[in-house]
Amino acid sequence: MKNEVNKWTTANIPQKSNGLAVITGSTEGIGFEDALALSSSGWEVIIMGRTPQKGAEAIARIHQVNPRAKVSFEKIDLANLTSIKDFASRMTAKGRAIDLLINNAGVMTPPKRLETADGFELQFGTNHLGHFALTAQLLPLLRKAANPRVVTVSSVANREGAINFDDLQSTASYVPMKAYGQAKLANLMFALELQRQSDKHGWGITSIAAHPGVSRTNLLITGAGQWSVMGMVRTFLPFLFQPAAQGALPTLYAATSPEAKGGLYYGPSKMGETRGTPATAQIPTQAADLNTSLKLWEVSKALSRVGI
Repeated sequence: MKNEVNKWTTANIPQKSNGLAVITGSTEGIGFEDALALSSSGWEVIIMGRTPQKGAEAIARIHQVNPRAKVSFEKIDLANLTSIKDFASRMTAKGRAIDLLINNAGVMTPPKRLETADGFELQFGTNHLGHFALTAQLLPLLRKAANPRVVTVSSVANREGAINFDDLQSTASYVPMKAYGQAKLANLMFALELQRQSDKHGWGITSIAAHPGVSRTNLLITGAGQWSVMGMVRTFLPFLFQPAAQGALPTLYAATSPEAKGGLYYGPSKMGETRGTPATAQIPTQAADLNTSLKLWEVSKALSRVGI
């Protein structure tokens, strides 16, 4: 754990006048803070979400801070493979190289089992398969960039996660936090395997994982519900959570720092990685299983119907 990482803030983001960053789930929370910081550092940013109104509001907030920010909105639903394909087709038609993809969007612990448009369990389908499909379809545009990076956002919840190939979609048994842990473990394993695949095939992509610790966003409220135990903790005990801007720092470090390394994992530096400035994070033993990672890669290719 390097000292300079622990002291890292958005002031350390290198200025970039011609980079294009694509960020999922960026109309609020961690993703919005990513968009704000990157656009303030000269990046052109594509904010992504399901609701154009929220996109317009996010852009207006960014322009209040930086009127000259280069930021636009694209509609996408990570719980719908057709929506992902449509977005990728629009980007491909433009032909612009993508320098940075941040796979940030997430769904957390809905109390009842829900499904994506394609019949996947909502958390696994959105958090993992949606980002897997998106990354695969944007791969040609990423490879056009000089030094492309893909940052995939995981969670401390991955520590208790396990990939259950016998019940990936939680059809036999749905336990909200267990399904979330599996999805976030899949995020981390995907990031690590993407780096190995890039090295193997010469894609030139740097793939890094990050997590925000325990941060003050609406993820708990919109997922589990405001009156769930976790939702009430988030609502009535906000001091337990670090600000979203602080939680975004590990992702921003992974996305922009010349010191960030492919195949590594970054998170907050203090209190068991729940808060603080960026540092290298501990990779759970199950995430380092190469055979499971490769199997997850192949299964994900088949389920998301993409070539990568």
